[in-house]
Amino acid sequence: MRRTVIGIVGGKKSGKTTTLEILTRELTKRGYKIAVVKHVPEPNFTIDTVGKDTWRYAQSGAKTVVAASANEIATLEKAPGDRSLRDVLQRCRNVNIVFLEGFRKLMARDRSMPKIVVAKSEQDIEEAVENFQPILAFTGPYMPEKANLKAPYIDVLKSGEKIADLVEEVAEKKP
Repeated sequence: MRRTVIGIVGGKKSGKTTTLEILTRELTKRGYKIAVVKHVPEPNFTIDTVGKDTWRYAQSGAKTVVAASANEIATLEKAPGDRSLRDVLQRCRNVNIVFLEGFRKLMARDRSMPKIVVAKSEQDIEEAVENFQPILAFTGPYMPEKANLKAPYIDVLKSGEKIADLVEEVAEKKP
């Protein structure tokens, strides 16, 4: 299965989650299988709950703990150190499109991955143009006044299908 990876870049409270919800909803309706990877930079973050069975298994030495219920399966992998982007993407199997939210340093270095910039100020746009190429589109609460950006601004709240069209074009071009 071909897989396209697209980064979603923006500051806190800029609208990244809303943008991802709209993109995921629209592209899923079109038949795409979507994965969303959320980078959590807090060093002590865990999705596990202290004292619960899954936590206890990991505390006793299990490197992988799988919790299965009627509606979902969660795999917890315990491993110290930062994850590489490649390591994270290996967990996104059987999907057509992977959206990465966060991973600012990794995305700034990767000049092959298209990015959608969610901006809430002119400064956000300037930073993105300088650091996060190639830019597929801009969205977010800040609508730039100047029209000389190389990528379009799309109001995702009013035209979610248009930004999904751009993602679909990238996904269809992927060899």
